[in-house]
This record gives sequence, structure tokens and C-alpha cells, in this order.
Amino acid sequence: MPQETFIEKQEESIAIHVFSVSAAMVGVCLTVIGIINIVTSVKKIETLADEIVALDAIIFITSCVLSYIAMKIKEKSRRILLEKIVDIIFLSGLALMVGICIFIARKLV
Repeated sequence: MPQETFIEKQEESIAIHVFSVSAAMVGVCLTVIGIINIVTSVKKIETLADEIVALDAIIFITSCVLSYIAMKIKEKSRRILLEKIVDIIFLSGLALMVGICIFIARKLV
């Protein structure tokens, strides 16, 4: 029984962490969009980077909202399913962010 409570607390902790980190990542994405716009206007180049970062911001805000909903769900099976979905969405956002970083580093520098 103590093992189950540890796992449940760990799952709840993941939802809390995803909620806070994904909200912060939305702010990071908005900052990056502003920086990209400044750099592209100074260098007079065209890039799709800001649109891709905006898509990433949407992915992170989706994971933020869904993790908040997961924290509020009382039914264990539904909560666990939603937490798994949130994990996939959040990790997809992180993977896209890595791709964006590589793209920006190669294109703008």
C-alpha cells in the first residue's frame, strides 16, 4: 500500500511540474518570437522560425491547461490517462523546441 501512495504522489507531482514548466515555456516562446523579429528585421532575412515558435507556444499552453485539468480530476483512471496525454504533448513541445533551437542557430547565426 505505501508503494501505491508513493506512485500516486509522484504522478500528481508530474502534473504540477508540467503545469508550471509549460507555463514558463510559453513565456520563453513569446520572448523568442520577439527576438527573432528583431534579428530578422535587422538582418533583412525571411524565416519561418517565429511561426514554428508560435506553434510550440500553442503546444505548451495546451499541456498547461490539460495538466491543470488533470490536477482537478478526482477519478484516478481518468486522471492517469490525462496525465499520460499531457506528458506526450509536453515532450512533443520540448522536442519541437530542440528542433527550433537547431534551426535558429543554423539560420540566424
